[in-house]
Amino acid sequence: MTVRTRFAPSPTGFLHIGGVRTALFNWLFAKHHGGAFILRIDDTDGIRNLETALEPILEGLRWLGITWDEGPGAKGNHGPYFQSQRADRYAAAAKRLLDTGFAYRDFATPQELDAERKEAQAAGRPFLYSRRFAAFDKETVARFETEGRRAVVRLKMPREGQLVIDDKVRGEVTFAWEREQDHVIQRADGSCLYHLATVVDDHDMEISHVIRAEEHLSNTPRQAFIAQSLGYKLPTFAHLPLVAEPGSRTKLSKRKLDKYLKNRDFAQVNEHGMRIAQQIGLEPESDTFNPVIVDFYRDVGYLPWALDNYLTLLGWSLDDHTEFFTRSQLIENFSLERVNSSPASFDPKKLWAVQDHYMQQLSTAEKFDLMVPFLIKAGLVSEPVSNEIKDFVFQIIEASGNRLKVAGDILTYATFFLVEKLTFDPAAVAKRLSKPGTADLLQQFIEHVAVAEPFHTDTLEPALKSVVETADKKVGDLIHAVRVAVTGTTVGPGLYDCLVILGREKSLERLRNALELCG
Repeated sequence: MTVRTRFAPSPTGFLHIGGVRTALFNWLFAKHHGGAFILRIDDTDGIRNLETALEPILEGLRWLGITWDEGPGAKGNHGPYFQSQRADRYAAAAKRLLDTGFAYRDFATPQELDAERKEAQAAGRPFLYSRRFAAFDKETVARFETEGRRAVVRLKMPREGQLVIDDKVRGEVTFAWEREQDHVIQRADGSCLYHLATVVDDHDMEISHVIRAEEHLSNTPRQAFIAQSLGYKLPTFAHLPLVAEPGSRTKLSKRKLDKYLKNRDFAQVNEHGMRIAQQIGLEPESDTFNPVIVDFYRDVGYLPWALDNYLTLLGWSLDDHTEFFTRSQLIENFSLERVNSSPASFDPKKLWAVQDHYMQQLSTAEKFDLMVPFLIKAGLVSEPVSNEIKDFVFQIIEASGNRLKVAGDILTYATFFLVEKLTFDPAAVAKRLSKPGTADLLQQFIEHVAVAEPFHTDTLEPALKSVVETADKKVGDLIHAVRVAVTGTTVGPGLYDCLVILGREKSLERLRNALELCG
């Protein structure tokens, strides 16, 4: 059997972390078995501006390296891959279910259905539609239509027995048919609903394994009934554990950001990302610039493989010790048998650690390629980047070392090197430059800087220590003041590295200008 898996997102304009994990598991499973991964677009609801809403999803998957063998923009013999273009197939399936007695036209009004539902509730029993307004023959259809009623098509679900499926994550799962409603599969206007469409598509596209989130488990009985009633072979099902809120077993949702920000780790990640966004002039939108959405991580400079690696660990593991995998290692080792059925809590701190691990493995040249686009977006570097600027940024990257956690961090550590006029942090000025005696210390250090030979860390560090020793001060009294004087802030690479990268003339210029800010 050829393994064929699929990911079928709705074109909503964003790619949710949970959706990525589902897509990733489908992709890994297909690649492990030498099969095909299909991308299908669930746009049966007639969403407007499809291209605008779909492109962020396609871009996000491409960025993560989750490429599809068939689907939008890829060749394939099972298309079209948009459900909106397959309406005739669904209508034909609905007619076939009607003709074979596995579905019926129902003429009940919403008010009549609601009355039955309330009656069942008052009697303390589960609601199960009485089929009072069902039409199984042409005469009944004509009578109801004469009354002005419009029909939907409902499944005629079994009222006894059970469905048993062998779920590759959860084991044997049993559903009692008596608990299943007669679900609507076709609206009165003739358009068909998702549950019919997805079954038809899975059959037409020869999907062998339906690997999806746990929340779809309850949909399985109606979909299995549709497939069996149409004479289709059931795919193998595997329902993945939820990607849950931090420290919770509740599904992670993009709409609950305010709640998640009460989690310190989540709040730190969000604040860090917002700071980078502001520096590159990005206007964060609530739907996409959100740590629950993939765009957030791409826009602030995470490594796509770091995100892939971390998300794979949400519900799957190889052993108790291995956390970092190459792409080929994951493909080689991935299996559904190693997927856990328990909800997997999304941990921003753990993702941060995985990101840091991969970032520190990059060479200076690789970091430069990731980071220079941020400098360009912020207007600090122009295209094409000259060799002189490239060498300058290389020095900054090397001096910043492991302080650079994501690509966007270059803005924090490089901006003060690349601007002509410093912007000073008022709090830093008040704390480090306004103290009595600071101006005298800076002036003495300036005199040493002017003559230090060579202009290097080996000469600058002893010079600073000599000044504070002569003045009977602490090293911190001067070193922090010098940092604020030449960078405008308290954050950056090592102070002596900053001075060397800036060069003697620019360092002296900034030190002298800072004297005006001293108290």
